Amino acid sequence: MVERQRTITHYRFPGIADARTPPTMTDVPEPAAPELADARQRIDAIDRELQALIAERARWAQQVGRAKGPLKAAIDYYRPEREAQVLRMVVDRNDGPLSDEEMVRLFREIMSACLAQQEPLRIGYLGPEGTFSQQAAQKHFGHSARLLPLASIEEVFQEVEAGHADFGIVPVENSGQGTIQSTLDMFLTSRLKICGEIELRVHQFLLSRSGRVEDVERVYSHPQSLAQCKVWLRQHLPASERVATASNAEGARRARLADDAAAIAGEAVAHVYGLKVIAGPIEDRPDNTTRFLVLGRELFPATGHDRTSLLVFVNDQPGALFNALSPFARHGVSMNRIESRPAHQGKWQYAFFIDLSGHVGDTALRAALEELAPHAGEIRVLGSYPVAIP
Repeated sequence: MVERQRTITHYRFPGIADARTPPTMTDVPEPAAPELADARQRIDAIDRELQALIAERARWAQQVGRAKGPLKAAIDYYRPEREAQVLRMVVDRNDGPLSDEEMVRLFREIMSACLAQQEPLRIGYLGPEGTFSQQAAQKHFGHSARLLPLASIEEVFQEVEAGHADFGIVPVENSGQGTIQSTLDMFLTSRLKICGEIELRVHQFLLSRSGRVEDVERVYSHPQSLAQCKVWLRQHLPASERVATASNAEGARRARLADDAAAIAGEAVAHVYGLKVIAGPIEDRPDNTTRFLVLGRELFPATGHDRTSLLVFVNDQPGALFNALSPFARHGVSMNRIESRPAHQGKWQYAFFIDLSGHVGDTALRAALEELAPHAGEIRVLGSYPVAIP
Protein backbone atom coordinates (compact mmCIF):
# COMPACT_ATOMS: atom_id res chain seq x y z
CA MET A 1 0.00 0.00 0.00
CA VAL A 2 2.89 2.32 0.80
CA GLU A 3 4.35 1.69 -2.66
CA ARG A 4 1.06 2.64 -4.29
CA GLN A 5 0.86 5.92 -2.34
CA ARG A 6 4.39 6.85 -3.31
CA THR A 7 3.65 6.26 -6.97
CA ILE A 8 0.53 8.40 -6.90
CA THR A 9 2.29 11.19 -4.98
CA HIS A 10 5.06 11.46 -7.57
CA TYR A 11 2.71 11.39 -10.55
CA ARG A 12 2.50 14.82 -12.27
CA PHE A 13 -0.91 15.50 -13.72
CA PRO A 14 -0.88 17.60 -16.93
CA GLY A 15 -0.90 21.29 -16.17
CA ILE A 16 -0.22 20.86 -12.44
CA ALA A 17 3.37 21.34 -11.31
CA ASP A 18 4.76 19.18 -8.52
CA ALA A 19 5.52 21.52 -5.62
CA ARG A 20 8.74 19.60 -4.89
CA THR A 21 9.88 19.52 -8.54
CA PRO A 22 9.77 22.93 -10.23
CA PRO A 23 9.16 22.91 -13.99
CA THR A 24 12.23 23.04 -16.22
CA MET A 25 12.95 23.96 -19.84
CA THR A 26 13.07 20.23 -20.65
CA ASP A 27 9.39 19.68 -19.75
CA VAL A 28 7.39 18.69 -22.84
CA PRO A 29 4.76 21.38 -23.56
CA GLU A 30 1.17 20.61 -24.51
CA PRO A 31 0.89 20.61 -28.33
CA ALA A 32 -0.59 23.74 -29.85
CA ALA A 33 -4.28 23.45 -30.72
CA PRO A 34 -3.77 23.07 -34.51
CA GLU A 35 -1.06 20.42 -34.03
CA LEU A 36 -3.26 18.51 -31.57
CA ALA A 37 -6.19 18.56 -34.00
CA ASP A 38 -3.97 17.31 -36.83
CA ALA A 39 -2.61 14.50 -34.66
CA ARG A 40 -6.09 13.39 -33.65
CA GLN A 41 -7.30 13.45 -37.26
CA ARG A 42 -4.36 11.28 -38.27
CA ILE A 43 -5.07 8.84 -35.43
CA ASP A 44 -8.71 8.63 -36.55
CA ALA A 45 -7.60 7.89 -40.10
CA ILE A 46 -5.21 5.18 -38.91
CA ASP A 47 -8.00 3.67 -36.79
CA ARG A 48 -10.23 3.44 -39.87
CA GLU A 49 -7.43 1.74 -41.81
CA LEU A 50 -6.76 -0.69 -38.94
CA GLN A 51 -10.43 -1.58 -38.63
CA ALA A 52 -10.73 -2.21 -42.36
CA LEU A 53 -7.60 -4.39 -42.35
CA ILE A 54 -8.79 -6.41 -39.34
CA ALA A 55 -12.12 -7.01 -41.08
CA GLU A 56 -10.25 -8.08 -44.22
CA ARG A 57 -8.10 -10.45 -42.17
CA ALA A 58 -11.23 -11.95 -40.61
CA ARG A 59 -12.70 -12.56 -44.08
CA TRP A 60 -9.50 -14.29 -45.21
CA ALA A 61 -9.58 -16.41 -42.03
CA GLN A 62 -13.09 -17.50 -43.05
CA GLN A 63 -11.73 -18.33 -46.50
CA VAL A 64 -9.02 -20.53 -44.95
CA GLY A 65 -11.72 -22.34 -42.98
CA ARG A 66 -13.76 -23.00 -46.12
CA ALA A 67 -10.65 -24.21 -47.97
CA LYS A 68 -10.10 -26.88 -45.30
CA GLY A 69 -13.44 -28.49 -46.17
CA PRO A 70 -16.44 -29.44 -44.02
CA LEU A 71 -14.85 -29.13 -40.58
CA LYS A 72 -17.16 -29.33 -37.60
CA ALA A 73 -15.41 -27.89 -34.54
CA ALA A 74 -13.13 -25.00 -33.64
CA ILE A 75 -10.27 -27.36 -32.91
CA ASP A 76 -10.34 -28.44 -36.58
CA TYR A 77 -9.43 -24.88 -37.59
CA TYR A 78 -6.83 -24.21 -34.90
CA ARG A 79 -3.17 -24.72 -35.79
CA PRO A 80 -0.81 -23.76 -32.94
CA GLU A 81 2.29 -24.13 -35.11
CA ARG A 82 0.94 -21.55 -37.58
CA GLU A 83 -0.09 -19.21 -34.76
CA ALA A 84 3.39 -19.45 -33.20
CA GLN A 85 5.01 -18.61 -36.55
CA VAL A 86 2.76 -15.56 -37.00
CA LEU A 87 3.57 -14.27 -33.51
CA ARG A 88 7.31 -14.75 -33.97
CA MET A 89 7.10 -12.68 -37.15
CA VAL A 90 5.33 -10.00 -35.10
CA VAL A 91 8.25 -9.96 -32.66
CA ASP A 92 10.82 -9.90 -35.47
CA ARG A 93 9.11 -6.92 -37.15
CA ASN A 94 8.58 -4.93 -33.96
CA ASP A 95 10.67 -1.75 -33.73
CA GLY A 96 8.66 -0.18 -30.89
CA PRO A 97 7.50 1.94 -29.23
CA LEU A 98 5.20 -0.85 -27.97
CA SER A 99 6.99 -3.79 -26.33
CA ASP A 100 7.14 -7.24 -27.90
CA GLU A 101 4.77 -8.49 -25.20
CA GLU A 102 2.16 -5.82 -25.99
CA MET A 103 2.38 -6.43 -29.75
CA VAL A 104 2.01 -10.18 -29.26
CA ARG A 105 -1.01 -9.63 -27.01
CA LEU A 106 -2.73 -7.44 -29.62
CA PHE A 107 -2.18 -9.93 -32.44
CA ARG A 108 -3.19 -12.83 -30.21
CA GLU A 109 -6.55 -11.17 -29.59
CA ILE A 110 -7.07 -10.55 -33.31
CA MET A 111 -6.36 -14.21 -34.09
CA SER A 112 -8.59 -15.34 -31.22
CA ALA A 113 -11.50 -13.27 -32.52
CA CYS A 114 -10.98 -14.46 -36.10
CA LEU A 115 -10.93 -18.11 -35.00
CA ALA A 116 -14.06 -17.64 -32.90
CA GLN A 117 -16.02 -16.77 -36.08
CA GLN A 118 -16.29 -20.52 -36.63
CA GLU A 119 -16.75 -21.56 -33.01
CA PRO A 120 -14.83 -20.55 -29.85
CA LEU A 121 -12.22 -22.97 -28.58
CA ARG A 122 -13.11 -24.60 -25.27
CA ILE A 123 -10.21 -24.30 -22.83
CA GLY A 124 -10.18 -26.11 -19.50
CA TYR A 125 -8.06 -24.59 -16.74
CA LEU A 126 -7.39 -25.00 -13.02
CA GLY A 127 -10.10 -22.80 -11.53
CA PRO A 128 -12.03 -21.20 -10.06
CA GLU A 129 -12.20 -17.78 -11.71
CA GLY A 130 -9.27 -15.53 -10.86
CA THR A 131 -6.44 -18.08 -10.84
CA PHE A 132 -3.10 -17.61 -12.57
CA SER A 133 -4.11 -20.56 -14.77
CA GLN A 134 -6.97 -18.43 -16.07
CA GLN A 135 -4.53 -15.61 -16.85
CA ALA A 136 -2.29 -18.08 -18.68
CA ALA A 137 -5.24 -19.38 -20.70
CA GLN A 138 -6.22 -15.86 -21.76
CA LYS A 139 -2.64 -14.98 -22.59
CA HIS A 140 -2.30 -18.00 -24.88
CA PHE A 141 -5.76 -18.28 -26.44
CA GLY A 142 -7.11 -14.73 -26.16
CA HIS A 143 -10.37 -13.54 -24.67
CA SER A 144 -12.55 -14.94 -27.46
CA ALA A 145 -11.94 -18.52 -26.31
CA ARG A 146 -14.50 -20.13 -24.01
CA LEU A 147 -12.82 -20.82 -20.67
CA LEU A 148 -13.94 -23.71 -18.47
CA PRO A 149 -12.87 -23.48 -14.79
CA LEU A 150 -12.18 -26.94 -13.32
CA ALA A 151 -11.61 -28.08 -9.76
CA SER A 152 -8.27 -29.88 -10.07
CA ILE A 153 -5.34 -30.63 -12.36
CA GLU A 154 -6.65 -34.18 -12.69
CA GLU A 155 -10.03 -32.88 -13.87
CA VAL A 156 -8.34 -30.72 -16.53
CA PHE A 157 -6.69 -33.86 -17.93
CA GLN A 158 -9.97 -35.78 -17.79
CA GLU A 159 -12.02 -33.11 -19.57
CA VAL A 160 -9.52 -32.82 -22.43
CA GLU A 161 -9.28 -36.62 -22.75
CA ALA A 162 -13.07 -36.90 -22.90
CA GLY A 163 -13.31 -34.18 -25.56
CA HIS A 164 -15.35 -31.84 -23.35
CA ALA A 165 -12.49 -29.32 -23.65
CA ASP A 166 -10.40 -28.78 -26.78
CA PHE A 167 -7.28 -27.92 -24.79
CA GLY A 168 -6.28 -27.66 -21.14
CA ILE A 169 -3.97 -25.38 -19.16
CA VAL A 170 -2.04 -26.74 -16.17
CA PRO A 171 0.93 -25.32 -14.20
CA VAL A 172 4.11 -27.39 -14.38
CA GLU A 173 6.89 -25.41 -12.66
CA ASN A 174 7.77 -22.18 -10.93
CA SER A 175 11.09 -20.38 -11.30
CA GLY A 176 11.59 -20.24 -7.54
CA GLN A 177 9.72 -23.27 -6.15
CA GLY A 178 10.34 -25.86 -8.85
CA THR A 179 8.07 -28.53 -10.30
CA ILE A 180 4.36 -29.08 -9.64
CA GLN A 181 4.59 -32.82 -9.06
CA SER A 182 0.89 -33.53 -9.49
CA THR A 183 1.09 -32.37 -13.10
CA LEU A 184 4.03 -34.64 -13.91
CA ASP A 185 2.38 -37.62 -12.24
CA MET A 186 -0.67 -37.28 -14.49
CA PHE A 187 1.49 -37.97 -17.55
CA LEU A 188 2.39 -41.40 -16.16
CA THR A 189 -1.09 -42.64 -17.07
CA SER A 190 -2.50 -40.01 -19.45
CA ARG A 191 -2.06 -40.20 -23.23
CA LEU A 192 -2.57 -36.48 -23.76
CA LYS A 193 0.05 -34.48 -25.64
CA ILE A 194 1.74 -31.20 -24.76
CA CYS A 195 0.81 -28.72 -27.51
CA GLY A 196 2.35 -25.56 -26.12
CA GLU A 197 3.83 -23.75 -23.15
CA ILE A 198 3.14 -20.41 -21.49
CA GLU A 199 5.40 -18.36 -19.23
CA LEU A 200 3.50 -16.04 -16.93
CA ARG A 201 5.16 -13.41 -14.76
CA VAL A 202 3.47 -13.89 -11.38
CA HIS A 203 2.85 -11.07 -8.90
CA GLN A 204 1.41 -12.01 -5.51
CA PHE A 205 -0.73 -9.68 -3.37
CA LEU A 206 -2.05 -9.90 0.18
CA LEU A 207 -5.82 -9.40 0.11
CA SER A 208 -8.46 -9.19 2.82
CA ARG A 209 -11.98 -7.99 3.53
CA SER A 210 -10.91 -5.25 5.92
CA GLY A 211 -7.72 -4.20 4.13
CA ARG A 212 -5.85 -3.93 7.46
CA VAL A 213 -2.68 -5.97 7.96
CA GLU A 214 -3.03 -5.79 11.75
CA ASP A 215 -6.29 -7.78 11.51
CA VAL A 216 -4.73 -10.77 9.79
CA GLU A 217 -4.44 -13.96 11.85
CA ARG A 218 -4.75 -16.53 9.00
CA VAL A 219 -3.47 -16.50 5.43
CA TYR A 220 -5.10 -18.72 2.80
CA SER A 221 -3.42 -19.61 -0.48
CA HIS A 222 -2.17 -22.39 -2.71
CA PRO A 223 0.98 -24.05 -1.26
CA GLN A 224 3.06 -22.75 -4.18
CA SER A 225 2.04 -19.15 -3.51
CA LEU A 226 2.64 -19.48 0.23
CA ALA A 227 6.15 -20.76 -0.57
CA GLN A 228 6.78 -17.93 -3.04
CA CYS A 229 6.04 -15.37 -0.29
CA LYS A 230 7.54 -17.10 2.75
CA VAL A 231 10.20 -14.44 3.43
CA TRP A 232 7.65 -11.60 3.29
CA LEU A 233 5.27 -13.52 5.54
CA ARG A 234 8.02 -14.24 8.04
CA GLN A 235 8.93 -10.56 8.20
CA HIS A 236 5.45 -9.00 8.27
CA LEU A 237 3.10 -11.70 9.60
CA PRO A 238 5.30 -14.01 11.69
CA ALA A 239 2.48 -15.12 13.99
CA SER A 240 -0.17 -15.72 11.34
CA GLU A 241 -1.42 -19.21 10.49
CA ARG A 242 -0.72 -20.40 6.91
CA VAL A 243 -3.61 -22.42 5.47
CA ALA A 244 -3.10 -24.26 2.17
CA THR A 245 -6.01 -24.29 -0.31
CA ALA A 246 -6.62 -25.94 -3.68
CA SER A 247 -6.12 -22.64 -5.51
CA ASN A 248 -5.46 -18.96 -4.80
CA ALA A 249 -9.01 -18.13 -5.83
CA GLU A 250 -10.37 -20.65 -3.32
CA GLY A 251 -8.23 -18.96 -0.67
CA ALA A 252 -9.77 -15.62 -1.60
CA ARG A 253 -13.27 -17.05 -1.35
CA ARG A 254 -12.52 -18.23 2.19
CA ALA A 255 -10.78 -14.98 3.20
CA ARG A 256 -13.79 -12.86 2.27
CA LEU A 257 -15.83 -14.54 5.00
CA ALA A 258 -13.84 -13.15 7.97
CA ASP A 259 -12.08 -9.93 8.93
CA ASP A 260 -9.20 -11.79 10.57
CA ALA A 261 -8.31 -13.73 7.39
CA ALA A 262 -6.35 -12.81 4.28
CA ALA A 263 -5.43 -14.47 1.01
CA ILE A 264 -2.39 -14.43 -1.25
CA ALA A 265 -3.37 -14.21 -4.91
CA GLY A 266 -3.13 -12.11 -8.05
CA GLU A 267 -4.43 -8.55 -7.93
CA ALA A 268 -7.32 -9.44 -10.27
CA VAL A 269 -8.72 -11.75 -7.59
CA ALA A 270 -9.43 -8.75 -5.37
CA HIS A 271 -11.92 -7.41 -7.94
CA VAL A 272 -13.54 -10.82 -8.48
CA TYR A 273 -14.10 -11.55 -4.79
CA GLY A 274 -14.57 -8.05 -3.39
CA LEU A 275 -11.35 -7.90 -1.37
CA LYS A 276 -8.98 -5.01 -0.63
CA VAL A 277 -5.26 -5.01 -1.38
CA ILE A 278 -3.20 -4.84 1.80
CA ALA A 279 0.24 -5.12 0.20
CA GLY A 280 1.94 -6.20 -2.98
CA PRO A 281 3.68 -7.41 -4.89
CA ILE A 282 4.99 -9.56 -2.03
CA GLU A 283 6.71 -12.45 -3.83
CA ASP A 284 10.26 -13.05 -2.61
CA ARG A 285 11.90 -13.28 -6.07
CA PRO A 286 11.68 -10.37 -8.51
CA ASP A 287 11.71 -12.81 -11.46
CA ASN A 288 8.90 -15.01 -10.11
CA THR A 289 7.54 -16.83 -13.18
CA THR A 290 5.29 -19.86 -13.59
CA ARG A 291 5.40 -22.12 -16.63
CA PHE A 292 2.17 -23.69 -17.85
CA LEU A 293 1.56 -26.50 -20.33
CA VAL A 294 -1.11 -26.60 -23.02
CA LEU A 295 -2.69 -30.07 -23.13
CA GLY A 296 -4.20 -31.50 -26.31
CA ARG A 297 -4.90 -34.78 -28.05
CA GLU A 298 -2.41 -34.71 -30.92
CA LEU A 299 1.08 -33.65 -31.97
CA PHE A 300 1.54 -30.69 -34.32
CA PRO A 301 4.20 -29.91 -36.96
CA ALA A 302 7.45 -28.07 -36.24
CA THR A 303 7.73 -24.28 -36.12
CA GLY A 304 11.53 -23.91 -36.05
CA HIS A 305 11.51 -22.80 -32.38
CA ASP A 306 10.34 -25.92 -30.57
CA ARG A 307 10.78 -27.95 -27.42
CA THR A 308 10.22 -31.69 -26.98
CA SER A 309 9.18 -33.35 -23.72
CA LEU A 310 9.88 -37.04 -23.14
CA LEU A 311 8.95 -39.59 -20.50
CA VAL A 312 11.68 -42.24 -20.32
CA PHE A 313 11.38 -45.42 -18.27
CA VAL A 314 14.93 -46.69 -17.77
CA ASN A 315 16.06 -50.27 -17.29
CA ASP A 316 17.37 -51.07 -13.80
CA GLN A 317 21.09 -51.48 -14.55
CA PRO A 318 24.41 -49.73 -13.82
CA GLY A 319 24.83 -46.58 -15.87
CA ALA A 320 21.14 -46.41 -16.74
CA LEU A 321 20.91 -42.62 -16.48
CA PHE A 322 24.17 -42.12 -18.38
CA ASN A 323 22.90 -44.36 -21.17
CA ALA A 324 19.65 -42.40 -21.27
CA LEU A 325 21.32 -39.00 -21.58
CA SER A 326 24.51 -39.53 -23.56
CA PRO A 327 22.78 -40.02 -26.98
CA PHE A 328 21.48 -36.46 -26.80
CA ALA A 329 24.96 -35.07 -26.16
CA ARG A 330 26.45 -37.12 -29.01
CA HIS A 331 23.86 -35.80 -31.46
CA GLY A 332 24.12 -32.18 -30.31
CA VAL A 333 20.65 -31.98 -28.73
CA SER A 334 20.43 -29.57 -25.79
CA MET A 335 18.67 -30.77 -22.65
CA ASN A 336 16.67 -28.06 -20.86
CA ARG A 337 15.37 -29.98 -17.85
CA ILE A 338 15.31 -33.43 -16.25
CA GLU A 339 13.09 -34.60 -13.40
CA SER A 340 12.66 -38.06 -11.89
CA ARG A 341 9.40 -39.46 -10.50
CA PRO A 342 8.37 -42.89 -9.16
CA ALA A 343 7.23 -44.88 -12.20
CA HIS A 344 4.36 -46.65 -10.37
CA GLN A 345 5.49 -49.86 -12.10
CA GLY A 346 7.30 -51.41 -9.17
CA LYS A 347 9.18 -50.52 -6.00
CA TRP A 348 12.17 -48.20 -6.61
CA GLN A 349 11.36 -47.93 -10.32
CA TYR A 350 11.69 -44.41 -11.72
CA ALA A 351 10.72 -42.52 -14.85
CA PHE A 352 12.55 -39.44 -16.14
CA PHE A 353 10.82 -36.37 -17.55
CA ILE A 354 13.21 -34.73 -20.01
CA ASP A 355 12.81 -31.44 -21.91
CA LEU A 356 14.93 -31.05 -25.05
CA SER A 357 15.49 -28.33 -27.63
CA GLY A 358 14.01 -29.11 -31.03
CA HIS A 359 11.12 -31.04 -32.57
CA VAL A 360 10.74 -34.81 -32.54
CA GLY A 361 10.80 -34.68 -36.33
CA ASP A 362 14.28 -33.08 -36.41
CA THR A 363 17.01 -35.34 -37.77
CA ALA A 364 19.35 -35.01 -34.76
CA LEU A 365 16.64 -35.65 -32.16
CA ARG A 366 15.23 -38.58 -34.11
CA ALA A 367 18.69 -40.17 -34.32
CA ALA A 368 19.26 -39.66 -30.57
CA LEU A 369 15.97 -41.39 -29.75
CA GLU A 370 16.87 -44.35 -31.96
CA GLU A 371 20.17 -44.70 -30.11
CA LEU A 372 18.42 -44.41 -26.74
CA ALA A 373 15.75 -47.06 -27.48
CA PRO A 374 17.80 -50.19 -26.55
CA HIS A 375 18.65 -48.71 -23.13
CA ALA A 376 15.08 -47.72 -22.14
CA GLY A 377 12.14 -49.78 -21.06
CA GLU A 378 9.82 -47.27 -22.73
CA ILE A 379 10.14 -43.89 -24.43
CA ARG A 380 7.03 -41.77 -24.62
CA VAL A 381 6.96 -38.48 -26.54
CA LEU A 382 4.77 -36.22 -24.43
CA GLY A 383 4.87 -33.44 -26.99
CA SER A 384 6.82 -31.32 -29.46
CA TYR A 385 5.54 -27.77 -29.23
CA PRO A 386 6.47 -24.09 -29.80
CA VAL A 387 8.74 -22.49 -27.21
CA ALA A 388 6.87 -19.88 -25.14
CA ILE A 389 6.55 -16.47 -26.80
CA PRO A 390 6.85 -13.35 -24.57
